[in-house]
Amino acid sequence: MAETKKLLRALAGEVQDVPPIWMMRQAGRYLPEYRATRAQAGDFLSLCYNPELAAEVTLQPIRRYGFDAAILFADILLVPQALGADLWFVTGEGPRLSTITRHAEFDALKPIDAIHETLSPVYETVRILSRELPSETTLIGFAGAPWTVATYMIAGRGTPDQGPAHALRESDTVLFEALLDRITAATIEYLSAQIDAGAEVVKIFDSWAGSLKGEAFRKYAVEPCRVITQSIKERHPGIPVIGFPREAGEGYIGFAKTTGVDCVALDNSVSPDWAARHVQIEGCVQGNLASSHMVTGGQALVDETRRIVEAFSKGPHIFNLGHGITPDADPENVQLMIDTVRAR
Repeated sequence: MAETKKLLRALAGEVQDVPPIWMMRQAGRYLPEYRATRAQAGDFLSLCYNPELAAEVTLQPIRRYGFDAAILFADILLVPQALGADLWFVTGEGPRLSTITRHAEFDALKPIDAIHETLSPVYETVRILSRELPSETTLIGFAGAPWTVATYMIAGRGTPDQGPAHALRESDTVLFEALLDRITAATIEYLSAQIDAGAEVVKIFDSWAGSLKGEAFRKYAVEPCRVITQSIKERHPGIPVIGFPREAGEGYIGFAKTTGVDCVALDNSVSPDWAARHVQIEGCVQGNLASSHMVTGGQALVDETRRIVEAFSKGPHIFNLGHGITPDADPENVQLMIDTVRAR
């Protein structure tokens, strides 16, 4: 069915009159059906590790909106948990982890081949989805990029400036790079297992790439993405990879060529006109409507959606947000966005 799937056609470089569309965090708290299923699961991690319910919330936005792709419902911090970090979520505040700031803590992490025991429910979710998704819908697997995952493992939580991770990479480069290498190797195994289970595309989320500058961006954002992408393509020829170095700015230029990804996802801090000139010339791009439009709606949503579609119309494009949809979004605005894209 690959040749009939709009998303796979875009990733192969095809220019389409109407771009395929999906949305980061499309299975989430803005949907009442998601909130009901999460309540049934009990808590967020229980939902992630319940294959039937995780598959259900992945399917919910497909049933409601008919997106061209479904993205596996999971979390980027399942990998550190599988490596042996303690992970829990604080209501209203987000994730918490045991920290890796000393060599003894790093040495206590599990070996790479041990991660599959913890992550096996995720693979079962992928298998369920590969059976139950509509034939025209592409299934996307994903993982967090090593730098972004490391920022949480070092700080034990999300931070506004990733300061603890920057401090460790400067004060103990050996430990910092060893941690990045461990995460990189685990990510390759994790994504490969998702593909074995039925994922047709994988995406690497580097949510905090923008805080890396200059040589640090090349070394700790670009290079790990290149290693992961190369390994995935060696193991699984023909599987496309989407890279998302969020807030990379000028770093988006040449990212696809250097890393080997098939598509560069763009945040909304860059204009679509700029990205069409500087990034889309290398291949498919994804993005990049500001997620705030899903809250405010109206004519501004319609106008900006049209502007993005037009700016990227001369090359391969996947329509998406520049970041994940927020819990306060109005589901009706999502429908308005989809209708606007598809009315082209």
